[in-house]
Amino acid sequence: MAAGYLDILRARHAARLLTGTLVGRLPNGTAHIAIVLFTRAEGGSYTLAGALAAAYGLATAVGQPLLGRAVDLHGQPRVQLPAAVLSALGMALLALVGLDALPVAYAAVIVAGVFTPPLEGGLRALWPTVLGSEDRVHRAYAMDAVAQEVMFTVGPLLVTVLVSLWSPAAALLVINAIGVLGALSVVLCEPSRTWRSAPREAHWLGALRSPGLLALLGAFFFVGLALGSITVAGVAYADDQGRESVYGWLMAALGLGALIGGSLYGARQWAGAPERRLRVIVALLALGYLPLTLTPGVPAMTALAALAGVFLAPAIACSFIVVDRHAPRGTVTEAFSWLVTTFGVGAAAGTAVAGPAVELGGTAWSFAVAGAGGVAALLVLMATGRVLAVPVRTPGVVAGSENDRNGAAEPGFSSGRKA
Repeated sequence: MAAGYLDILRARHAARLLTGTLVGRLPNGTAHIAIVLFTRAEGGSYTLAGALAAAYGLATAVGQPLLGRAVDLHGQPRVQLPAAVLSALGMALLALVGLDALPVAYAAVIVAGVFTPPLEGGLRALWPTVLGSEDRVHRAYAMDAVAQEVMFTVGPLLVTVLVSLWSPAAALLVINAIGVLGALSVVLCEPSRTWRSAPREAHWLGALRSPGLLALLGAFFFVGLALGSITVAGVAYADDQGRESVYGWLMAALGLGALIGGSLYGARQWAGAPERRLRVIVALLALGYLPLTLTPGVPAMTALAALAGVFLAPAIACSFIVVDRHAPRGTVTEAFSWLVTTFGVGAAAGTAVAGPAVELGGTAWSFAVAGAGGVAALLVLMATGRVLAVPVRTPGVVAGSENDRNGAAEPGFSSGRKA
């Protein structure tokens, strides 16, 4: 397992691109907690904090596919770095102005969200160029999913440390300055500088004209809904237990499960169509969420949370492969960005639904939202099986080879993207 990941990281530019992307995405991964802590420190209510965080999230959902399309059209450096700078300036404006002028505060978080650089989609577009072979790219997708779990675990801890050492405003400034440095590291790297999208058909729908991609996005909206609902359900469970620390244990267990699952998934080669494999993984994901409705004691609930997380990273990693197979030629960054957006919107919806579920039926009902989300995702994948069975790219093909630049693809390679 470790040897496979080390093989990827030893590839030229791979470690730098992965690290730079994770660092560059740090502001996005910590924005919600940073905004909430800043708003509360400025005397704002939880309602205002939630509204500002929601405005940021919705702005990010709008900006990601638009910037992803811009990357496909104009290359990575021309879009990623300016976007990172503008996003950081938005957060800096919030830190400097505060809440005295609420319209300015809302404008600041909206600017920060809209211009969040699509580094996540950009990295996945670069993997074929950097790694070449299909097996290595698929393993990189799994490693990418695992690395995300690390970032979403370490990021909030870093914010809380910065807040305790300085202030919430300083945390906003430092985190976003670090994010710009991460984006700069990526765009100065040779694969990012020389990457060019394959020629694309002019179409206003862009990546969304792919029926298979639409089916996948529909399923992952519900996966996001399930995950978003667990964040609220976990708080409700901790309140029931009378210990705030319980929430941290549940979220840590969920992340640990995802780390284990993603690591095991990436440790082996998988035969067969990834679309069929994704249905099996999502079915197991749904089964993992359902026992949470039992809400047993803390030790057992922590174990169930770890089990629920096991199939999350494999589902995400497998979805990356499916996106690459169904993205229309020349829209790969945009397609990956749509996945990020849909997942995020689903998570926001899950958070919104789980709150009323707690009030209506208690903690078990809020965890039932997660189970229902997993089941709904599986039903979407099953209902769209025929659509997903017809990928845009030839099965067994990896994008980004030198061969396709000359229009002659060999088995195992396709749509060249390096200039």
